Amino acid sequence: MKKNKYLMENGDEANRLEMKIDVESVTAQARWSGLKPGMRVADVGCGPGKITALLHRMVGPDGTAVGIDSSSDRIQHAMDHYGNSGISFQQRNILDPLDDLGSFDYVWIRFVLEYYRSQAFDIVSNITRIVKPGGILCLIDLDHNCLNQYGIPSRLKKVINSIMAKLGSDADFDPHMGIKLYSMLYDLDYQSIDVTMNAHHLIFGELDHVQDYDWTKKVEVAAQNCGYGFEEYEDGYDGFYAEFKSSFADPRRFIYTPVICCRGVRVA
Repeated sequence: MKKNKYLMENGDEANRLEMKIDVESVTAQARWSGLKPGMRVADVGCGPGKITALLHRMVGPDGTAVGIDSSSDRIQHAMDHYGNSGISFQQRNILDPLDDLGSFDYVWIRFVLEYYRSQAFDIVSNITRIVKPGGILCLIDLDHNCLNQYGIPSRLKKVINSIMAKLGSDADFDPHMGIKLYSMLYDLDYQSIDVTMNAHHLIFGELDHVQDYDWTKKVEVAAQNCGYGFEEYEDGYDGFYAEFKSSFADPRRFIYTPVICCRGVRVA
């Protein structure tokens, strides 16, 4: 079994994760999936804790929230910035048993499973143990992550596709995780399963600073460190990076990535 190393690990990762959170979208996803006041919530793969705090606000003073993440740095950031009497944070491996945390009315896993291509179903099966009967499990992930682009040079598009394939084979990353979520809940006998799909990345026209920072970090961290040779460019990675920056800033290009939200109710 592969030992996963988070491919976006860098000193600014908490900042990137917080910056790109769209509070309105997250709130709509949580409401759609059935989050209600008074619930006990688990945010699995909570990162820096901003979404955990948002979910806690939604369940109100009678609800509680537990953020779970494998990164000690992100958990410390979460405790420093979002810890209060209704929120706690736990550094845990999500492949290990979590039964000691108790059961939850609602469990949220957003943009986590894509980093565990070969282990995603095992993780969802493990997390199911902490969803109480009648509780809700909400899975959210992307499909065709970073792959739907028009108006960029063919060489650049080819290299991006090759990088994503290498991340799949070497880093266990899955750019198509979103399409698999429904079947996971179905195979685990969840009931009242529902699915919704919207655009997550939708980039056209002038580039805003959040999009620029998020995608540039992906190139600087994941693409540069993935082991791809960039033989298509005479000056290797530097040539790729320059063409990426130029093309990404071109207001003519069009980029989108669907986000798939899937929720189900555990019955036993």
